[in-house]
Amino acid sequence: MSSEGLILFFLVGLAMVGGGIIISTILAPSSKNAVKEETYECGIPTEGVSWVQFKVGYYLFAILFLIFDVETIFMVPWAVVMKEMGMAAFIEILIFLIIVITGLIYAWKKKALIWD
Repeated sequence: MSSEGLILFFLVGLAMVGGGIIISTILAPSSKNAVKEETYECGIPTEGVSWVQFKVGYYLFAILFLIFDVETIFMVPWAVVMKEMGMAAFIEILIFLIIVITGLIYAWKKKALIWD
């Protein structure tokens, strides 16, 4: 792909995203009232402050889940073509697994996997 084609591709993508945002801002109905500003919780009026700060551990746990989920997604296509690719594919997946297992051990030692 030439550099002109790449620039055109980028500009068209940018125009589509920007155009979608602008059109939705112009055409979307909007109304402001007190009921719309309330936090919705199963139809029951909220009690107390609606903005509760969650512990960082929950976010860390979620990020670790995503990392290991992506690892699994990467390993499925590798397993399908491993026989055709030979020893090079096997060595690559071993390196990948060593990196991922090192990350798991690090998270374990930092007690990031403990759900309090």
